[in-house]
Amino acid sequence: MDLERIKRAKPLMDRRFGMFIHWGLYAIPARDSRSEWIRSVDMVTDEEYQRYFDAFNPQDYDPKAWARLAKKAGMKYAVLTTKHHDGFCLFDSKYTDFKSTNTKIGRDLVKEYVEAFRSEGIMVGLYYSLLDWHHPDYPAYGDAHHPMRTNEAFKDRGERFDRYIEYLHNQVRELLTNYGKIDIMWFDFHYDDMTGEKWEATKLIKMAREINPDLIIDDRLGGDIRVNEPVYYAGDFGSPEQMIPAGGVRDYNGNPIPWETCMTLNDNWGYSQRDMNYKSSRNVIRMLVECVSKGGNLILNVGPDARGNIPKKSIEILESVGEWMRLNGESIYECGIADYEKPEWGRITKGKNAVYLHLIDQNQDTIAMPNFPYKVKMATRLSDGSTLSMSEPWNVGSYQGENIVFVHTPAFPVMDEIDEVIKLEIE
Repeated sequence: MDLERIKRAKPLMDRRFGMFIHWGLYAIPARDSRSEWIRSVDMVTDEEYQRYFDAFNPQDYDPKAWARLAKKAGMKYAVLTTKHHDGFCLFDSKYTDFKSTNTKIGRDLVKEYVEAFRSEGIMVGLYYSLLDWHHPDYPAYGDAHHPMRTNEAFKDRGERFDRYIEYLHNQVRELLTNYGKIDIMWFDFHYDDMTGEKWEATKLIKMAREINPDLIIDDRLGGDIRVNEPVYYAGDFGSPEQMIPAGGVRDYNGNPIPWETCMTLNDNWGYSQRDMNYKSSRNVIRMLVECVSKGGNLILNVGPDARGNIPKKSIEILESVGEWMRLNGESIYECGIADYEKPEWGRITKGKNAVYLHLIDQNQDTIAMPNFPYKVKMATRLSDGSTLSMSEPWNVGSYQGENIVFVHTPAFPVMDEIDEVIKLEIE
Protein backbone atom coordinates (compact mmCIF):
# COMPACT_ATOMS: atom_id res chain seq x y z
CA MET A 1 0.00 0.00 0.00
CA ASP A 2 1.45 3.37 -1.05
CA LEU A 3 0.80 5.55 2.00
CA GLU A 4 2.26 8.68 0.39
CA ARG A 5 -0.25 8.54 -2.45
CA ILE A 6 -3.11 7.83 -0.06
CA LYS A 7 -2.16 10.84 2.05
CA ARG A 8 -1.88 13.09 -1.01
CA ALA A 9 -5.28 11.97 -2.34
CA LYS A 10 -7.09 12.35 1.00
CA PRO A 11 -8.33 15.96 0.48
CA LEU A 12 -10.00 14.82 -2.74
CA MET A 13 -11.38 11.62 -1.26
CA ASP A 14 -12.91 13.50 1.68
CA ARG A 15 -15.00 15.57 -0.72
CA ARG A 16 -16.56 12.50 -2.36
CA PHE A 17 -18.77 14.29 -4.95
CA GLY A 18 -17.55 16.36 -7.88
CA MET A 19 -18.56 17.97 -11.16
CA PHE A 20 -16.89 16.99 -14.45
CA ILE A 21 -17.32 19.51 -17.27
CA HIS A 22 -16.75 18.47 -20.89
CA TRP A 23 -16.89 21.53 -23.11
CA GLY A 24 -15.29 22.70 -26.31
CA LEU A 25 -15.82 23.17 -30.06
CA TYR A 26 -17.67 19.84 -30.19
CA ALA A 27 -20.62 21.49 -28.42
CA ILE A 28 -21.47 23.12 -31.77
CA PRO A 29 -22.11 19.99 -33.89
CA ALA A 30 -23.57 18.36 -30.75
CA ARG A 31 -23.72 14.94 -32.41
CA ASP A 32 -24.90 11.75 -30.72
CA SER A 33 -21.81 9.89 -31.98
CA ARG A 34 -19.92 10.76 -28.77
CA SER A 35 -19.78 14.47 -29.54
CA GLU A 36 -16.32 15.11 -28.10
CA TRP A 37 -15.09 12.28 -30.34
CA ILE A 38 -16.76 13.60 -33.49
CA ARG A 39 -13.46 14.26 -35.26
CA SER A 40 -12.37 10.66 -34.79
CA VAL A 41 -15.74 8.97 -35.32
CA ASP A 42 -16.57 10.91 -38.51
CA MET A 43 -12.93 11.31 -39.62
CA VAL A 44 -13.30 15.08 -39.81
CA THR A 45 -10.40 17.01 -41.38
CA ASP A 46 -8.78 20.11 -39.90
CA GLU A 47 -10.35 22.19 -42.68
CA GLU A 48 -13.85 20.87 -41.93
CA TYR A 49 -13.39 21.32 -38.17
CA GLN A 50 -12.21 24.90 -38.64
CA ARG A 51 -15.80 26.06 -39.14
CA TYR A 52 -16.56 25.24 -35.50
CA PHE A 53 -13.53 27.24 -34.38
CA ASP A 54 -14.73 30.17 -36.50
CA ALA A 55 -18.25 29.91 -35.01
CA PHE A 56 -17.29 29.42 -31.35
CA ASN A 57 -18.81 32.31 -29.39
CA PRO A 58 -20.36 31.12 -26.08
CA GLN A 59 -21.91 34.44 -25.11
CA ASP A 60 -23.85 32.91 -22.20
CA TYR A 61 -20.72 31.46 -20.57
CA ASP A 62 -21.00 32.23 -16.86
CA PRO A 63 -18.72 30.03 -14.78
CA LYS A 64 -20.04 31.67 -11.61
CA ALA A 65 -23.46 30.17 -12.40
CA TRP A 66 -21.80 26.79 -13.01
CA ALA A 67 -20.01 27.04 -9.67
CA ARG A 68 -23.19 28.00 -7.82
CA LEU A 69 -24.96 25.02 -9.35
CA ALA A 70 -22.15 22.66 -8.32
CA LYS A 71 -22.28 24.02 -4.78
CA LYS A 72 -26.07 23.74 -4.66
CA ALA A 73 -25.82 20.11 -5.79
CA GLY A 74 -23.44 19.36 -2.93
CA MET A 75 -20.39 18.99 -5.15
CA LYS A 76 -17.09 19.81 -3.47
CA TYR A 77 -14.70 19.72 -6.42
CA ALA A 78 -14.75 20.22 -10.19
CA VAL A 79 -12.68 19.28 -13.24
CA LEU A 80 -12.88 21.16 -16.57
CA THR A 81 -11.58 19.99 -19.95
CA THR A 82 -8.91 22.58 -20.71
CA LYS A 83 -7.97 20.70 -23.91
CA HIS A 84 -9.71 17.61 -25.27
CA HIS A 85 -8.49 15.21 -27.97
CA ASP A 86 -9.32 17.70 -30.74
CA GLY A 87 -6.51 19.95 -29.45
CA PHE A 88 -8.65 23.06 -28.92
CA CYS A 89 -7.58 24.97 -25.80
CA LEU A 90 -9.95 26.85 -23.52
CA PHE A 91 -6.93 28.74 -22.13
CA ASP A 92 -4.54 31.36 -23.46
CA SER A 93 -1.57 29.16 -24.29
CA LYS A 94 1.42 30.85 -25.89
CA TYR A 95 2.26 27.61 -27.71
CA THR A 96 -0.76 27.46 -30.04
CA ASP A 97 -3.19 29.65 -31.99
CA PHE A 98 -5.92 27.00 -31.61
CA LYS A 99 -7.38 28.53 -28.45
CA SER A 100 -10.40 30.36 -27.10
CA THR A 101 -8.67 33.74 -27.02
CA ASN A 102 -8.47 33.60 -30.84
CA THR A 103 -12.19 32.85 -31.28
CA LYS A 104 -15.04 35.35 -31.28
CA ILE A 105 -15.36 35.11 -27.50
CA GLY A 106 -11.75 36.27 -27.16
CA ARG A 107 -11.32 35.22 -23.52
CA ASP A 108 -9.31 32.82 -21.38
CA LEU A 109 -12.18 30.58 -20.28
CA VAL A 110 -10.06 28.45 -17.95
CA LYS A 111 -9.01 31.54 -16.00
CA GLU A 112 -12.64 32.49 -15.44
CA TYR A 113 -13.56 28.93 -14.45
CA VAL A 114 -10.76 28.69 -11.88
CA GLU A 115 -11.66 32.04 -10.30
CA ALA A 116 -15.39 31.24 -10.17
CA PHE A 117 -15.12 27.80 -8.60
CA ARG A 118 -12.37 28.83 -6.22
CA SER A 119 -14.55 31.71 -4.97
CA GLU A 120 -17.26 29.19 -4.02
CA GLY A 121 -14.78 27.11 -2.01
CA ILE A 122 -14.80 24.30 -4.56
CA MET A 123 -11.58 22.35 -5.18
CA VAL A 124 -10.31 23.13 -8.69
CA GLY A 125 -9.21 20.48 -11.19
CA LEU A 126 -8.00 20.69 -14.78
CA TYR A 127 -8.42 17.96 -17.40
CA TYR A 128 -5.79 17.75 -20.14
CA SER A 129 -5.83 15.28 -23.01
CA LEU A 130 -2.53 13.66 -23.90
CA LEU A 131 -3.92 13.18 -27.42
CA ASP A 132 -4.00 16.03 -29.89
CA TRP A 133 -5.55 15.59 -33.34
CA HIS A 134 -4.77 19.19 -34.33
CA HIS A 135 -1.04 19.27 -33.63
CA PRO A 136 1.06 18.59 -36.77
CA ASP A 137 3.54 16.41 -34.85
CA TYR A 138 0.98 14.06 -33.29
CA PRO A 139 0.99 10.65 -35.05
CA ALA A 140 -1.85 10.45 -37.57
CA TYR A 141 -1.69 7.68 -40.16
CA GLY A 142 -2.05 4.25 -38.54
CA ASP A 143 -2.90 5.65 -35.10
CA ALA A 144 -5.81 3.97 -33.33
CA HIS A 145 -7.89 7.15 -32.96
CA HIS A 146 -6.58 9.99 -35.15
CA PRO A 147 -9.18 11.30 -37.66
CA MET A 148 -6.65 10.84 -40.48
CA ARG A 149 -5.63 7.34 -39.44
CA THR A 150 -6.51 5.88 -42.87
CA ASN A 151 -5.66 8.89 -45.02
CA GLU A 152 -2.69 8.02 -47.26
CA ALA A 153 -1.75 11.69 -47.51
CA PHE A 154 -0.70 11.56 -43.84
CA LYS A 155 1.44 8.45 -44.23
CA ASP A 156 4.81 10.18 -44.58
CA ARG A 157 4.26 13.72 -43.39
CA GLY A 158 7.40 13.74 -41.23
CA GLU A 159 5.99 14.15 -37.72
CA ARG A 160 8.45 14.85 -34.93
CA PHE A 161 6.88 13.37 -31.80
CA ASP A 162 9.61 14.91 -29.62
CA ARG A 163 8.29 18.33 -30.62
CA TYR A 164 4.79 17.30 -29.58
CA ILE A 165 6.06 16.06 -26.21
CA GLU A 166 7.75 19.42 -25.64
CA TYR A 167 4.46 21.12 -26.53
CA LEU A 168 2.50 18.88 -24.12
CA HIS A 169 4.91 19.53 -21.23
CA ASN A 170 4.94 23.27 -21.89
CA GLN A 171 1.14 23.46 -21.82
CA VAL A 172 0.91 21.49 -18.58
CA ARG A 173 3.44 23.88 -17.06
CA GLU A 174 1.26 26.81 -18.16
CA LEU A 175 -1.83 25.29 -16.58
CA LEU A 176 -0.04 24.69 -13.28
CA THR A 177 1.57 28.12 -13.05
CA ASN A 178 -0.80 30.65 -14.66
CA TYR A 179 -3.86 30.18 -12.44
CA GLY A 180 -2.59 29.91 -8.89
CA LYS A 181 -2.45 26.63 -7.03
CA ILE A 182 -4.34 23.89 -8.90
CA ASP A 183 -5.67 21.02 -6.80
CA ILE A 184 -6.21 18.22 -9.34
CA MET A 185 -4.59 17.35 -12.68
CA TRP A 186 -6.71 14.91 -14.67
CA PHE A 187 -4.76 13.45 -17.62
CA ASP A 188 -6.51 11.42 -20.33
CA PHE A 189 -5.48 8.81 -21.63
CA HIS A 190 -2.98 6.07 -22.61
CA TYR A 191 -3.52 3.41 -25.29
CA ASP A 192 -1.49 0.88 -27.29
CA ASP A 193 2.17 1.99 -27.10
CA MET A 194 1.10 5.56 -26.31
CA THR A 195 1.65 5.10 -22.60
CA GLY A 196 4.03 5.86 -19.76
CA GLU A 197 7.42 7.04 -20.93
CA LYS A 198 6.09 7.60 -24.45
CA TRP A 199 4.75 10.81 -22.89
CA GLU A 200 8.01 11.21 -20.90
CA ALA A 201 5.72 10.67 -17.94
CA THR A 202 8.38 10.64 -15.20
CA LYS A 203 9.75 13.97 -16.37
CA LEU A 204 6.23 15.38 -16.68
CA ILE A 205 5.19 14.41 -13.15
CA LYS A 206 8.48 15.58 -11.64
CA MET A 207 7.88 18.97 -13.20
CA ALA A 208 4.29 19.02 -11.93
CA ARG A 209 5.30 18.08 -8.38
CA GLU A 210 8.07 20.68 -8.34
CA ILE A 211 5.42 23.29 -9.06
CA ASN A 212 2.94 21.83 -6.57
CA PRO A 213 3.98 18.94 -4.28
CA ASP A 214 0.36 18.53 -3.15
CA LEU A 215 -1.07 18.19 -6.66
CA ILE A 216 -3.47 15.23 -6.93
CA ILE A 217 -3.07 13.33 -10.21
CA ASP A 218 -5.19 10.60 -11.82
CA ASP A 219 -3.87 7.27 -13.09
CA ARG A 220 -4.24 7.67 -16.86
CA LEU A 221 -0.64 8.34 -17.86
CA GLY A 222 -0.01 4.60 -17.62
CA GLY A 223 1.31 2.28 -14.93
CA ASP A 224 -0.73 0.15 -12.56
CA ILE A 225 -1.69 1.93 -9.34
CA ARG A 226 -2.68 -1.39 -7.73
CA VAL A 227 0.79 -2.94 -7.49
CA ASN A 228 2.88 -2.83 -4.28
CA GLU A 229 5.28 -0.25 -5.69
CA PRO A 230 3.60 1.73 -8.49
CA VAL A 231 5.81 3.56 -10.98
CA TYR A 232 6.40 7.23 -10.22
CA TYR A 233 3.80 8.45 -12.73
CA ALA A 234 1.07 5.90 -11.85
CA GLY A 235 -1.07 8.57 -10.19
CA ASP A 236 -2.78 9.06 -6.84
CA PHE A 237 -6.20 7.55 -7.51
CA GLY A 238 -7.90 5.03 -9.78
CA SER A 239 -10.40 6.30 -12.35
CA PRO A 240 -12.96 3.69 -13.48
CA GLU A 241 -15.26 5.11 -16.15
CA GLN A 242 -19.02 4.64 -16.52
CA MET A 243 -19.07 1.82 -13.97
CA ILE A 244 -18.74 1.21 -10.23
CA PRO A 245 -16.45 -1.75 -9.45
CA ALA A 246 -18.17 -4.50 -7.45
CA GLY A 247 -15.64 -4.33 -4.63
CA GLY A 248 -14.43 -0.80 -5.09
CA VAL A 249 -10.80 -0.40 -6.20
CA ARG A 250 -8.18 -2.31 -4.25
CA ASP A 251 -4.52 -3.16 -4.64
CA TYR A 252 -3.45 -6.70 -5.43
CA ASN A 253 -3.19 -7.44 -1.69
CA GLY A 254 -6.85 -6.55 -1.20
CA ASN A 255 -6.29 -3.14 0.45
CA PRO A 256 -8.60 -0.31 -0.61
CA ILE A 257 -6.92 2.52 -2.53
CA PRO A 258 -8.26 5.96 -3.51
CA TRP A 259 -10.56 5.91 -6.52
CA GLU A 260 -13.17 7.92 -8.35
CA THR A 261 -15.82 6.82 -10.83
CA CYS A 262 -16.42 9.30 -13.64
CA MET A 263 -19.97 9.08 -14.93
CA THR A 264 -22.07 10.89 -17.53
CA LEU A 265 -25.42 12.36 -16.54
CA ASN A 266 -26.93 11.18 -19.84
CA ASP A 267 -25.18 9.10 -22.54
CA ASN A 268 -22.60 11.64 -23.73
CA TRP A 269 -19.72 13.57 -22.18
CA GLY A 270 -20.02 16.58 -24.49
CA TYR A 271 -23.31 18.32 -25.24
CA SER A 272 -25.68 16.40 -27.50
CA GLN A 273 -28.89 18.12 -28.50
CA ARG A 274 -30.87 14.88 -28.90
CA ASP A 275 -29.57 12.94 -25.90
CA MET A 276 -32.38 13.00 -23.35
CA ASN A 277 -31.50 9.69 -21.70
CA TYR A 278 -30.77 11.31 -18.35
CA LYS A 279 -30.19 9.52 -15.10
CA SER A 280 -32.72 10.49 -12.44
CA SER A 281 -31.70 12.23 -9.24
CA ARG A 282 -32.63 8.97 -7.50
CA ASN A 283 -30.07 7.09 -9.62
CA VAL A 284 -27.40 9.71 -9.04
CA ILE A 285 -27.87 9.65 -5.26
CA ARG A 286 -27.77 5.88 -5.12
CA MET A 287 -24.66 5.75 -7.32
CA LEU A 288 -22.97 8.27 -5.04
CA VAL A 289 -23.89 6.29 -1.93
CA GLU A 290 -22.63 3.08 -3.54
CA CYS A 291 -19.29 4.71 -4.41
CA VAL A 292 -18.80 6.11 -0.91
CA SER A 293 -19.76 2.81 0.74
CA LYS A 294 -16.97 1.20 -1.31
CA GLY A 295 -14.43 3.91 -0.47
CA GLY A 296 -14.71 5.89 -3.69
CA ASN A 297 -15.83 9.20 -5.18
CA LEU A 298 -18.34 10.07 -7.87
CA ILE A 299 -17.51 12.79 -10.37
CA LEU A 300 -20.63 13.46 -12.44
CA ASN A 301 -20.39 15.08 -15.85
CA VAL A 302 -22.30 17.97 -17.39
CA GLY A 303 -21.90 19.04 -21.02
CA PRO A 304 -22.65 22.75 -21.56
CA ASP A 305 -24.04 23.74 -24.96
CA ALA A 306 -22.43 25.95 -27.60
CA ARG A 307 -23.71 29.11 -25.91
CA GLY A 308 -22.17 28.06 -22.59
CA ASN A 309 -25.35 26.96 -20.83
CA ILE A 310 -25.65 23.78 -18.80
CA PRO A 311 -28.80 22.03 -20.10
CA LYS A 312 -31.96 22.70 -18.08
CA LYS A 313 -32.54 19.01 -17.46
CA SER A 314 -29.05 18.67 -15.97
CA ILE A 315 -29.76 21.64 -13.71
CA GLU A 316 -33.07 20.15 -12.52
CA ILE A 317 -31.43 16.84 -11.66
CA LEU A 318 -28.49 18.41 -9.84
CA GLU A 319 -30.74 20.72 -7.83
CA SER A 320 -32.83 17.72 -6.77
CA VAL A 321 -29.66 15.86 -5.75
CA GLY A 322 -28.66 18.95 -3.81
CA GLU A 323 -31.86 18.86 -1.75
CA TRP A 324 -31.03 15.33 -0.60
CA MET A 325 -27.41 16.28 0.03
CA ARG A 326 -28.46 19.29 2.12
CA LEU A 327 -30.14 16.96 4.58
CA ASN A 328 -27.94 13.89 4.24
CA GLY A 329 -24.52 15.10 3.10
CA GLU A 330 -23.07 14.25 6.48
CA SER A 331 -23.30 10.58 5.47
CA ILE A 332 -21.22 11.28 2.33
CA TYR A 333 -18.44 13.78 3.05
CA GLU A 334 -15.36 12.36 4.81
CA CYS A 335 -17.11 8.98 4.93
CA GLY A 336 -16.12 5.62 3.54
CA ILE A 337 -16.11 1.86 4.07
CA ALA A 338 -17.83 0.63 7.23
CA ASP A 339 -16.20 -2.84 7.38
CA TYR A 340 -19.58 -4.51 7.60
CA GLU A 341 -21.14 -6.78 5.02
CA LYS A 342 -23.56 -5.06 2.67
CA PRO A 343 -27.08 -5.56 4.08
CA GLU A 344 -30.08 -6.59 2.02
CA TRP A 345 -31.83 -3.28 2.60
CA GLY A 346 -29.19 -0.87 1.32
CA ARG A 347 -25.70 0.48 1.94
CA ILE A 348 -23.61 1.59 4.90
CA THR A 349 -21.11 4.44 5.08
CA LYS A 350 -18.86 5.31 8.01
CA GLY A 351 -17.61 8.65 9.28
CA LYS A 352 -15.27 9.44 12.17
CA ASN A 353 -17.76 8.89 15.00
CA ALA A 354 -20.82 7.57 13.23
CA VAL A 355 -22.10 4.83 10.96
CA TYR A 356 -24.81 5.73 8.44
CA LEU A 357 -27.45 3.25 7.37
CA HIS A 358 -28.80 4.02 3.89
CA LEU A 359 -32.24 2.40 3.76
CA ILE A 360 -32.91 1.88 0.07
CA ASP A 361 -35.08 -1.24 0.11
CA GLN A 362 -36.54 -1.50 3.60
CA ASN A 363 -39.91 -3.17 4.04
CA GLN A 364 -39.91 -3.73 7.82
CA ASP A 365 -40.12 -1.37 10.75
CA THR A 366 -37.11 -2.92 12.49
CA ILE A 367 -33.71 -3.80 11.10
CA ALA A 368 -31.32 -6.18 12.80
CA MET A 369 -27.56 -6.16 12.32
CA PRO A 370 -25.89 -9.29 13.71
CA ASN A 371 -22.27 -9.13 14.81
CA PHE A 372 -22.16 -5.38 14.40
CA PRO A 373 -18.54 -4.35 15.16
CA TYR A 374 -19.36 -0.98 16.77
CA LYS A 375 -20.91 0.00 20.09
CA VAL A 376 -23.87 2.26 19.32
CA LYS A 377 -24.79 5.16 21.63
CA MET A 378 -27.77 6.61 19.78
CA ALA A 379 -29.75 6.25 16.56
CA THR A 380 -31.25 9.28 14.80
CA ARG A 381 -32.96 10.02 11.53
CA LEU A 382 -30.39 12.15 9.72
CA SER A 383 -32.86 14.27 7.73
CA ASP A 384 -34.61 15.71 10.81
CA GLY A 385 -32.46 14.73 13.79
CA SER A 386 -35.23 12.76 15.54
CA THR A 387 -34.19 9.85 17.74
CA LEU A 388 -35.11 6.25 16.97
CA SER A 389 -35.73 3.37 19.34
CA MET A 390 -33.06 0.70 19.66
CA SER A 391 -34.88 -1.64 22.04
CA GLU A 392 -34.81 -5.38 21.42
CA PRO A 393 -38.05 -6.84 20.09
CA TRP A 394 -39.97 -8.91 22.67
CA ASN A 395 -39.48 -12.06 20.57
CA VAL A 396 -35.73 -11.77 20.14
CA GLY A 397 -35.44 -15.22 21.73
CA SER A 398 -32.85 -17.30 19.93
CA TYR A 399 -30.91 -14.25 18.79
CA GLN A 400 -29.61 -13.62 22.30
CA GLY A 401 -25.84 -13.55 22.56
CA GLU A 402 -25.13 -12.68 18.91
CA ASN A 403 -24.33 -8.98 19.49
CA ILE A 404 -27.23 -7.76 17.40
CA VAL A 405 -28.04 -4.09 17.00
CA PHE A 406 -31.78 -3.43 16.50
CA VAL A 407 -33.02 -0.14 15.07
CA HIS A 408 -36.71 0.70 14.72
CA THR A 409 -37.03 2.65 11.47
CA PRO A 410 -39.25 5.74 11.15
CA ALA A 411 -42.79 5.02 10.00
CA PHE A 412 -44.16 8.57 9.90
CA PRO A 413 -43.60 10.87 8.08
CA VAL A 414 -43.14 8.57 5.09
CA MET A 415 -39.54 7.50 4.73
CA ASP A 416 -37.42 9.02 1.95
CA GLU A 417 -38.18 6.76 -1.01
CA ILE A 418 -34.75 7.44 -2.52
CA ASP A 419 -32.61 6.79 0.54
CA GLU A 420 -33.60 7.24 4.17
CA VAL A 421 -30.44 7.71 6.23
CA ILE A 422 -30.15 6.63 9.86
CA LYS A 423 -27.21 7.86 11.85
CA LEU A 424 -25.72 5.58 14.50
CA GLU A 425 -23.42 7.42 16.89
CA ILE A 426 -20.62 5.04 17.88
CA GLU A 427 -17.99 4.99 20.56
